[in-house]
Amino acid sequence: MKKLFVAITFALGLHTGALAGFTEGANAYNAKNYALALKEVTPLAKKGHADAQHLLGLMYYMGRGVARDYKQALQWHRKAAMQGKADAQYVVGAMYYTGNTVPQDHKTAISWFRKAAEQGHAEAQHALGLMYRYHAAGLPQDVVLAYMLWNLAAASGNANAVEQRAAIARRMTPEQIEEAQAMSRSWRPGTPLPLKSRTGDNT
Repeated sequence: MKKLFVAITFALGLHTGALAGFTEGANAYNAKNYALALKEVTPLAKKGHADAQHLLGLMYYMGRGVARDYKQALQWHRKAAMQGKADAQYVVGAMYYTGNTVPQDHKTAISWFRKAAEQGHAEAQHALGLMYRYHAAGLPQDVVLAYMLWNLAAASGNANAVEQRAAIARRMTPEQIEEAQAMSRSWRPGTPLPLKSRTGDNT
């Protein structure tokens, strides 16, 4: 499961670019002016601004502008996640998956990953795909679901998903690939992801 751990921890800091422009604080963060970023985003986060909460949580997680504090990182990310911020949902899921400041809880981790993935979050889709591929975190092994999730993540530019999809395709039957492709085409962001496939559990 080393691949899954690396994939999750690597992606924790990838989404700050999407915040650029929502306040001067986000611009300051992207310019590595962390003191100004902290000054700008903290009041917004306290007022319930989900993007600011996510960014403040990231600053605590990475130790940028503040002392690294994983408990604070989880607190702020959870606030944003509860408001539906997909990036924050992904981070909360990762912290539960790895047991970072909270008891390791794969069921809770999967719940948060799924919330993010169902919004089209590529890293969450990639992580869930790994779990289905390797029968991890209590999920059944299902190569069709893994392929489908990697297909969706790849469409959003996730290079790791492209590699994983190519590797698993060599072990799948044409019928399985066809089902996975059909499931990918029919799914829309904002709708539930399937919990099982018709042909994916026979390998």
